[in-house]
Amino acid sequence: MKVLVAEDDLTSRTILGAILAKWGYEVVCAVDGQQAMDILSQPDGPKLALLDWSMPVLSGIDVCRILRKDQANDSIYIIMLTAKSEKKYIVEGLNAGANDYIVKPYDNEELQARINVGKRMVEIQSELEKAKHSLIYEAMHDSLTGLYNRKAILEMLAKELSRVQRNGNILHIGMCDLDHFKLINDRYGHQTGDEILQGFARIMDSNLRDYDFIGRYGGEEFLIILPSSEININKMTCFTRLHRVIADTKIGTRSGDLTVTVSIGVTKADGKKGIDEILSEADNALYRAKNTRNAICYAEQCDAQ
Repeated sequence: MKVLVAEDDLTSRTILGAILAKWGYEVVCAVDGQQAMDILSQPDGPKLALLDWSMPVLSGIDVCRILRKDQANDSIYIIMLTAKSEKKYIVEGLNAGANDYIVKPYDNEELQARINVGKRMVEIQSELEKAKHSLIYEAMHDSLTGLYNRKAILEMLAKELSRVQRNGNILHIGMCDLDHFKLINDRYGHQTGDEILQGFARIMDSNLRDYDFIGRYGGEEFLIILPSSEININKMTCFTRLHRVIADTKIGTRSGDLTVTVSIGVTKADGKKGIDEILSEADNALYRAKNTRNAICYAEQCDAQ
């Protein structure tokens, strides 16, 4: 684990760094408060810091206060090192955001015990953050395909509509449905059907731009959102390309390599329509596309493929 030692006195910094290295820590040193801030503010900066109270540029207390103003830095465990032993200074240090306080000259055993407490707290915080991000991911993604789930893709649509209203851009929205998917399940079984859905998701995801969105709307239906700053984007080319990629790509399954086709209903949004109206237009276009299967139908016209 990385540990920051912020101490302006060379001798104290060298001795403390050597002790921590002996205990198995990766030591990063700072000679003043500003350098300590710069190091701790880095994405991969230490999560455990020993700060001397009195340092040039910024004091240890100043560093504490600045760090605690940003919630992103709450996970940094700070131990203040100082010769100030009066209770009022201890209170001031803790109120400034320090997690612990050690008075110089410190006993090495006490220092090690307090640093070990800090290490455990940092590790617990790290595990909590991982669990939090895992729960957020699970709440937003479909467990089978790994794409956004229905709730998340509709939230993305709402955000993109707000962006369109602010910036005057445009969205193209495609409602996709795998053709004859029930027949695949009936003929090959649901496990093969699941592999088809997973393969379809991989193909679509790999052929969309970084700022496009796709989510599983329900069953074998998927919703695609294509943002654009160009009012006259050639949506036909975009959806035709995706449509053809699906038809031309074999999906490996336990039942062998299979191909599927998809029907797509497309509409556009310029910020004047609400989500319900947009989804209704896309759904109606998809319904027309499903009349012939393997087709793309636009809200203003229907093109059989």
